[in-house]
Amino acid sequence: MSGRNQVPVRDVMRTEVTTVDGRIDVLEALKIMKRVGATCLMIEKRDERDEYGMLSFSDVAKQVIAKDRAPDRVNVFEIMAKPVVSVRPDMDIRYCARLFERCGISHAPVVENEQVIGIVSYYLLVLGGLPDLDD
Repeated sequence: MSGRNQVPVRDVMRTEVTTVDGRIDVLEALKIMKRVGATCLMIEKRDERDEYGMLSFSDVAKQVIAKDRAPDRVNVFEIMAKPVVSVRPDMDIRYCARLFERCGISHAPVVENEQVIGIVSYYLLVLGGLPDLDD
């Protein structure tokens, strides 16, 4: 991969971002994730000075399933990550992958002008960063 042109996060990110209220229960969040085909959800800010939150499948696995908690009795805000590490759309995917490694994360919102415009994950970085796989 060395010697290749830079690939910005913008070129590999998922632009369909589903945002939910942190007060919904985890079961409802999982139903939404299944319906939209997402592996994570963004959590709405409560006000303009608040930070974004994120709920991923791994949060549910670690904080609900592993602890034998009922998903309909746990609110999203109890287990979500907040604040979240975000990336710029023009960041090179190599730097994004290094940031993920350093921070121990697998997903991040892509933020431009204080707005979430996409989601990026290891999965998208790998598929988008490799040479054409159809050859």
